[in-house]
Formats: sequence, C-alpha cells, structure tokens
Amino acid sequence: MSASLTIDYQTIFQHAPVGMCVSQHRVIHACNDALAEMFGYRPSDLIGQSFRVLYPTLDEFERTGARIVPIMSARGHYSDERIMKRADQELFWCHVTGRSLTHDDPHAAGIWTFEDLSAKRPVTAELTPREREIAALLVEGKTSKLIARHVGLSPRTVEMHRAKLMRKFSAATSSELVHRLMGVSA
Repeated sequence: MSASLTIDYQTIFQHAPVGMCVSQHRVIHACNDALAEMFGYRPSDLIGQSFRVLYPTLDEFERTGARIVPIMSARGHYSDERIMKRADQELFWCHVTGRSLTHDDPHAAGIWTFEDLSAKRPVTAELTPREREIAALLVEGKTSKLIARHVGLSPRTVEMHRAKLMRKFSAATSSELVHRLMGVSA
C-alpha cells in the first residue's frame, strides 16, 4: 500500500461485505447498503427506525434486547444466530454480532454486523416466537436446563418446546434436530 493512500472509513463502511449499522438505544442511526439489501429496504428506510422492524414479533425484539444486556455488560460484545424478518415478511436465519460503545449501558450506542445465513440454513417450518428463541439457543449448543435458566422457563417446558420442534422438523433425536436447524444433513 502506498503511504499516500487515504483511508476513507465511510466508503469502507458503505461497501463492507456484511450488513453493518450503528445504533443508539436500539435505533438505527447509520447502515450500509448490504444491511438494507439483506432486509429488503433502502438505507434511508432504516435510518431512524427501531431494530424492532427487523424482528418477527415485538416479543422477540424485547426478549432479545433483555438477553443481550448482561452478556454485553460482562463481555462488551454479543453474538448469536437468530431468525429475523425481511421487509416482505420472509423469515431467515441471521448471524448477528455487536459491540457496545458504552460499557455502563449496552444499548446506548453500538456497532452491529448481520450475516444472512439463509443460503446455508433455510427456515423450513412455521415456528412460534418461543420455538424460534429455543431453536436459536439449541443451535448454540445449550442444554434444556441452560435454555430454561436463560429464558425463564422450567426445563420441562423447554423439553415440551424441543419435542414440538422435533415433530416439525421430523427429527428422531436432539442431535438430528440441531443438524436440521443448522441446515446440515445428519
């Protein structure tokens, strides 16, 4: 690289190969073209919008926001795979990673990246919001007991949701379910 090369961070942000945004209190203040295209919007449609528009339901938006706080407070960053919603209402798996810019208030300001996983992992069954949440935690490798603690349910209730997921995905074992959720042939 030439010593005279000027680094233009705005151009880098706009042309990054993943969806990116900057947020304040879960409101999008800047986003790149990749993020807008992934979700089926124009960048100007997303600026000033709550992340709520990217979630299948208000409940999932609120629960995810609450789940992020203690993890970001402890680590300063957060990452998961979850089902998100495009402008045309299509649901898709998305890898989401974020870093808080304000340690004391994780939602105050953040930088987020979004990667569309739909080519590798299609959403193939109609799931309830709770099933989507539990499916995302199963993909992370969490046990029913950990999921129960994580989402505030009893382990038995989590097992009930896991059984429904197994039926919906025609999975004979929990391992097979996780493979199907991940879009991997078991």
